[in-house]
Order: sequence, then structure tokens, then C-alpha cells
Amino acid sequence: MKYLHTMIRVNDLDQSIRFYTELLGMNLVSRTDYPEGKFTLAFLSYGKTKDDPCIELTYNYGKSSYEMGDAFGHIALGTQDIYGTCEKLKKAGVKIAREPGPMKHGTTVIAFIEDPNGYKIELIQK
Repeated sequence: MKYLHTMIRVNDLDQSIRFYTELLGMNLVSRTDYPEGKFTLAFLSYGKTKDDPCIELTYNYGKSSYEMGDAFGHIALGTQDIYGTCEKLKKAGVKIAREPGPMKHGTTVIAFIEDPNGYKIELIQK
């Protein structure tokens, strides 16, 4: 077995691609339109291909919003400078849902941000 990707549905594909590439430094490794199916898939990764772990952004034509379920938790990313990363993201207008600091009942420094669709992303100081 091998981890391949996590799929999330997005309201504005271009806005979401900009967020993950320009603000979080991921690479757009694939973008494919399926006009007959009325959807577009974009794969983003810190690697170079879809063989690397990816986030799959799914845009369904004509769909402008989704209800957040309560089963999905978050995506987690490691960073060498959590405080600097959060400051840079805050200046870019990213919502910081939890400022950097030690996690409850532990010492690991974490923060939470939200992508343009409201998905939570945990940042972990490495």
C-alpha cells in the first residue's frame, strides 16, 4: 500500500490553486478538465508528480459552496519556522484559526490556518 492523495472539493479552483502554490509552496503537478463530467481535477504536491503524496482539488462546474462535514479533521504540514510562516500567511490575508503555540497537554508547537474554502490546515514546528 502507498498513500496517494486526499481529495477536497473547492468553490473557486484558481483561488485554491494560488493558495496552495503561492502561499504554501506546493507544486501544481496536474490539472485536467472533464467537460462531459462537468468537473476539473487539480493535483498539488511538494513533489513533482502524482506519484508523490498529493492534495486533489475537485471543482464541480456550477457548484459554488459545500457544507463542511464534522468527520474530516485537517491536513497537516511541517514547517521549520512556524512563527514566521504564520506571520507571512497572516500578511497575505490567510485566516489564522489558532496562533502558534504548544499543543494542549504537550510541547509540540502547532498552529491552524484555513484555506479559501474553510478547510483546516495544521502547521507543525519541525
